[in-house]
Amino acid sequence: MIEHLPLDQTSLNSARQRVTQALDPAALREAGMRVMELLADHFARVQRSEGNVLNWSDPKACIADARSYVDRASEPGGAVDATPDAIAARIAELTQQILSRGQTLHDPRYVGHQVPPPMPLAGLFDAIGSITNQVMAIYEMGPWASAVEEAMVRTLGERIGYVKDTFAGFITSGGSLANLTALLTARNVAIKGVWREGMHGTKGPPVVVTHAEAHYCVARAVGMLGIGTSNLLKCGLDAQHRMDPVALDELLTQLNREGRPVIAVVAAACSTKYGAFDPLNEIADVCARHRVWLHVDAAHGGAACMSVTHRHLVEGLHRADSVVWDAHKMLHVPALCTFVFYRNREHRFAAFEQDAPYLFDSSAPGIAEFDSGLKTVECTKRAEAFGLWGLWSLFGPRLFADIVDVTFATGRRFFQMLRDAEDFVPLHEPQCNIVVFRHVPRAWESLSPQRVGELQLALRRRVIESGRYYLVPSKVDGIGALRAVITNPLTDEEHLEGLMETLRKEAVNLSS
Repeated sequence: MIEHLPLDQTSLNSARQRVTQALDPAALREAGMRVMELLADHFARVQRSEGNVLNWSDPKACIADARSYVDRASEPGGAVDATPDAIAARIAELTQQILSRGQTLHDPRYVGHQVPPPMPLAGLFDAIGSITNQVMAIYEMGPWASAVEEAMVRTLGERIGYVKDTFAGFITSGGSLANLTALLTARNVAIKGVWREGMHGTKGPPVVVTHAEAHYCVARAVGMLGIGTSNLLKCGLDAQHRMDPVALDELLTQLNREGRPVIAVVAAACSTKYGAFDPLNEIADVCARHRVWLHVDAAHGGAACMSVTHRHLVEGLHRADSVVWDAHKMLHVPALCTFVFYRNREHRFAAFEQDAPYLFDSSAPGIAEFDSGLKTVECTKRAEAFGLWGLWSLFGPRLFADIVDVTFATGRRFFQMLRDAEDFVPLHEPQCNIVVFRHVPRAWESLSPQRVGELQLALRRRVIESGRYYLVPSKVDGIGALRAVITNPLTDEEHLEGLMETLRKEAVNLSS
């Protein structure tokens, strides 16, 4: 028998009262109004570049500061008075800390990782889902969340070019998990019985063939699926850093001669390093000839489907057996919100073979079609489509096309500015809004390539810690470089000129 110490009635009543006060709708109303005022003021300042892009601080000091708020509330008398005004005041204080101590993606001087400034209005829809906890796994737990997700799956799938009612998809938490799930499906389709029996009895070690500069999550997925990273084979690239269909055909022919089963070919639209879009139609032709599953990681570049100007970059995407597309990248909704699509609707349940009678109701088998837990790694899953559904319902598809058109054009303009400057070296011709380059002032021209690369990384560190701009490191042929991803539609030529000038000034300081 489990022993426990019962609460007396007075203590139980006090506990119930404190919980009731924390749930007070009046406190939510008051706090919500204050938070929204703070957020609106924050976005106004950030969009005017008033303050730092990155509010840099030492990690240990930052953790200590965050812990101080926890410790304060843990001490006797340190918790907030449970009145609406007091709760709102404390929430406003905590909100100010969050806004003043983090990264400011909405500053036009942010040209860093492939994490865009989400549309603030989309965050309102996400907040509703979070506050009311509209979770998913089975339809009855989140009927509207499930309906919204399916509506957006159908809408984006048709944008890709899939035929209505013949494809399927779902949303999962990020591109890494999405690629893992899609490749899990490809593995299960390629090797019959593998889910229950494991990878026994294949003629040779199965392989995955990938774009040579695929995101590292592809290698992770291959390792996690038991295929082994030594069986992840990189296909050769052409001069534009795209997968070479001729090299792919030769590699698949060789693997066929060796009797090695190919789980999938992983193409990129676009690659993380350079933003290169693989020639999908030609790759699809090769995969069709060899009867191999084609998976396309379109986490960043899938949004090109929205643009008349740039749709040619993903021509042939509809021929892929599976596609990953991050809405939290170029569709500018809060992270995380990643779509996985299957061209063949029959594959929608192929990733998992599970029985959970406490979740899935056999008395209503038709409802299982809308139970996301049958398709995803997650059981409980947040309502990830609310932000995208809300934005689309407000502005229609034109907004997303505008974002792509503006940021891709700005990336192209930045490349031209770098090319025209004597002390900058663009390292590729961009196809989208990803630009890789080096700053090489005259004083560095006589240095070894390795030393120039080291200086690029040191230069970036000085710039980001100053708070004036934020960009990220890269390497080209093993030599350090700089990488700008222009995801903010408010970033313009003036901001990019300011970045170049900041790099110049910091290079002088670095050399002195």
